[in-house]
Amino acid sequence: MTQPPADLVSTEWLAAHLDAPGLAILDASHHLPAAARNAASDFAAAHIPGARFLGLASLVDEGSSVPAALPRPDQLAARLSLLGVAEGTTIILYDESAIRSSARAWFMLMAAGWDHVAVLDGGLGKWRAEGRALTNGAEHPVPVTPAHLAPLRRVRSKAQMLNNIRTHAEQVLDARAADRVYGSGIDPVHGGPNGRIPASLNLPFTEVLNPDGTYKSPAELRAAFTAAGIDLHRPITTTCGSGVTGSVLLFALHLIGVKDAALYDGSWSEWSADPDTPKLQGPEHPVRE
Repeated sequence: MTQPPADLVSTEWLAAHLDAPGLAILDASHHLPAAARNAASDFAAAHIPGARFLGLASLVDEGSSVPAALPRPDQLAARLSLLGVAEGTTIILYDESAIRSSARAWFMLMAAGWDHVAVLDGGLGKWRAEGRALTNGAEHPVPVTPAHLAPLRRVRSKAQMLNNIRTHAEQVLDARAADRVYGSGIDPVHGGPNGRIPASLNLPFTEVLNPDGTYKSPAELRAAFTAAGIDLHRPITTTCGSGVTGSVLLFALHLIGVKDAALYDGSWSEWSADPDTPKLQGPEHPVRE
């Protein structure tokens, strides 16, 4: 089996290992409605040779009360089975999304116990900019026996987040843009009010990325988290609008050795919709819907 040199792989490395045994390349692109893009159509038009389309947008536990909840392990196992991804395969994820959605796929796999998974640094945008090979059309993988996945770990519920307001056991870090976290008015992405969970800190996910979509160096990442007020030696839970860009911060933390940070999957979409959850707007004044 081919193992990548790190959890973040370069375009050069992937180009040299496209046909390596035991490797599955998955397109994990997912877009916000405002992007007016269809990830499946984009994949059919152009993708990395040998890649398979994960369909991240439909990997949702519809039976959960949490908006856009992470899939159950059996759902994820079934999708990987249909894509021909056998247990023990090394998965390389990429995307061409403004919200760097491959990090969401990385977290759902890791949370379910899939150990061998890496992200393509810079995604399809960097691959395309370098003039590397692309192909089009549909892929037709042969289904395999579903993998055995574990119950999700490192996922926080609304009840746990409410309790954390009392205990302050975990630092809470919001990945949304500052105007959505500290502003008033209506959230331009998910609707509902702008605002934040009390005592949460803010590090917009874009701050851990370079302009070309690659991740910043470990030293730069540490500096960004520290500047946001995070103590890297204490427990951390990330949040965002719906659990996608919070995963970008989780992956950045993973790159600098913080392996146990958690995600509040319901994030602001769930929190803001509940009239009984405490909320802050602006610099310090609590409000309730």
